[in-house]
Amino acid sequence: MYGGGGGGGGGFNAPSTASGRRRNQEDEDEEEEEEAGEGRVLEAWERAYADDRSWEALQEDESGLLRPIDTKALVHSQYRRRLLLRSSASAAARIQKGLIRYLYIVIDLSRAASEMDYRPSRMAVVAKYAEVFIREFFDQNPLSHVGIVTIKDGISNRLTEIGGSPESQIKALMGKLECSGDSSLQNALELIHGYLDQVPSYGHKEVLILYSALNTCDPGDIMETIGKCKKSKIRCSVIGLAAEIFICKYLCEETGGSYTVALDESHLKELLLEHAPPPPAIAEYAAANLIKMGFPQRGAEDLISICSCHKKIKSGAEGYICPRCKVNVCELPTECRTCGLTLVSSPHLARSYHHLFPVQPFDEVSSMHPNKLGQKGGQKCYSCQQSFINPDSHSSLHVRCPKCNQHFCLDCDIYIHESLHNCPGCESQRSSS
Repeated sequence: MYGGGGGGGGGFNAPSTASGRRRNQEDEDEEEEEEAGEGRVLEAWERAYADDRSWEALQEDESGLLRPIDTKALVHSQYRRRLLLRSSASAAARIQKGLIRYLYIVIDLSRAASEMDYRPSRMAVVAKYAEVFIREFFDQNPLSHVGIVTIKDGISNRLTEIGGSPESQIKALMGKLECSGDSSLQNALELIHGYLDQVPSYGHKEVLILYSALNTCDPGDIMETIGKCKKSKIRCSVIGLAAEIFICKYLCEETGGSYTVALDESHLKELLLEHAPPPPAIAEYAAANLIKMGFPQRGAEDLISICSCHKKIKSGAEGYICPRCKVNVCELPTECRTCGLTLVSSPHLARSYHHLFPVQPFDEVSSMHPNKLGQKGGQKCYSCQQSFINPDSHSSLHVRCPKCNQHFCLDCDIYIHESLHNCPGCESQRSSS
């Protein structure tokens, strides 16, 4: 009986063994198909998922056909839009530029920052473009200072002290990227108000909030906090990543800031970079007074001292010596922690000068025949000598300086206005005369 049972058991196990072999064979076939599929061309419906939002890389030309987007022209158009807005705002009224800025960047690290509508997450995208903004901010504002505040678990925390070193700010930010809890806008404003209220009168106090949440969990009346910020002349601006919120809009309207909502990653970067140049300051709020500044020099190589910043022993060649109290400081610009003197270098002042007398926006020149182009100013870029002539015997889009009438390509246009801050054509005429 046991033998028969065993035989029966053996008879029933045979089909399952055969089916198992078939399943293994099918799995092996699928693996081979996947390996072979890695090198094959994807179908149209597969590309739609493999390349997310591929339709955004196309645009319609004059004849109605779809063409790939000209990235160079797109970047230049975004840059010119920022430049024209900046120049029109400067020409609209008699204004002063806030060259010495004290800015706190508030980054929302609540659970809303872990949303994945931005790839890979809102937090990662904000951190990436915050790094770009900090570097651009110090390039545009060498005399200014930046600090970082984070919002997480309903409380705010000052991640870095306000200072003039971009590397220390970025290093501290990249090491504290964790999302949890709710967001509290009032706690962040109260914390920042306590620090910025001690800033000297010549400093322009600003707050830039990168807000991911759709609400704010506050311990008290946020309207009173907004009133305190307005009384202390703290300019608050908000860039939202989700949708427009009334309290953020009210905060910006009361304090004279701007409120915008990013549509995608490129739009977020564009909105961030709009805050890099010094904003216009109304004359009645900007007190004009003289500021005492010191210009420290490098110490001798054989000089050993303790820096006032980090309390570490360093040689003179690794820092600067305050001209008033002879204390060693690590970086410029900064404020001496011993005597309170503002320490800068002469290149910092020279780099801030161009905001007072910026280069005028160049005029766009549409495509034309090479003969007409040669009559109106040349067929090459005056700066880099690149030809404007396309294979279709027409000139590409470029710009012309309204003062010297010299023609420049799109890359040189951005370089002149963003980095050089002087027109080569105008400077050559001035030197020759």
